[in-house]
Amino acid sequence: MGIHRRNNIRVTGRTSGRTVVLVHGFGCDQNMWRLVEPALAQDFRVVLFDYVGAGRSDLSAWQEERYSSLDGYARDVVEVCEELDLRDAVVVGHSVSAMTAVLARAAAPDRIGSLVMVCPSPCYIDEDGYRGGFSAEDIEELLESLESNYLGWSAAMAPVIMGNPDRPELGEELTNSFCATDPDIARVFARTTFLSDSRKDLAGVTAPTLILECEQDVIAPPEVGAYVHAAIPGSELVTLNATGHCPQLSAPEATAAAIRAFVSALGR
Repeated sequence: MGIHRRNNIRVTGRTSGRTVVLVHGFGCDQNMWRLVEPALAQDFRVVLFDYVGAGRSDLSAWQEERYSSLDGYARDVVEVCEELDLRDAVVVGHSVSAMTAVLARAAAPDRIGSLVMVCPSPCYIDEDGYRGGFSAEDIEELLESLESNYLGWSAAMAPVIMGNPDRPELGEELTNSFCATDPDIARVFARTTFLSDSRKDLAGVTAPTLILECEQDVIAPPEVGAYVHAAIPGSELVTLNATGHCPQLSAPEATAAAIRAFVSALGR
């Protein structure tokens, strides 16, 4: 099966511009970038795709063994880059996909030249000297709730993750995105996401890297952004005037502007 069809690849923007690959996070698909993509497409070639198991990807290609680790999602990123024969692309990863982008860059440094991490978290569980935002018990309860009643979990958690109670339509959109995901696939992706620990991978990042965080984010608190920034030599940290874990929806103009400024500064 072709990668184009498997991952529902879509390419927009200026064919002569630097390539920017937008990678969605857990429970989402490429549609989550729809408010940011037009602004980026003015100057850059923009690539969007769905992970296998998400959106309009070919669900028959999903394999639990492959997607039980972040390496499986990183392979999707690399294979999309290979399919389009990309060189020196900028990969923008949201949430857990900031870490899959790190893994993809390590696997294909000739194809991925720079990284943008949107609300990244290398580890969600608190440890001595590290604040991930959740205790181990919190995460286990979250996963048990998700596995026992995924639709109910989605309805309860999506507005919390979105973090803009004065704009309920945003929480509703994320709820609908979660609910559109096959529960069995979501169960595997959730465990892969919330039990992952990619902290050791950060020190090996040598690519130019932009870290975008929000002023308030229950999934990735400010301590996480500071940790990622300190762990990646030469990285840039920008705090958006935004709340919640999905600034590409809640603050698309600021998100797009920060990405555009970073990519433009890279040159051709």
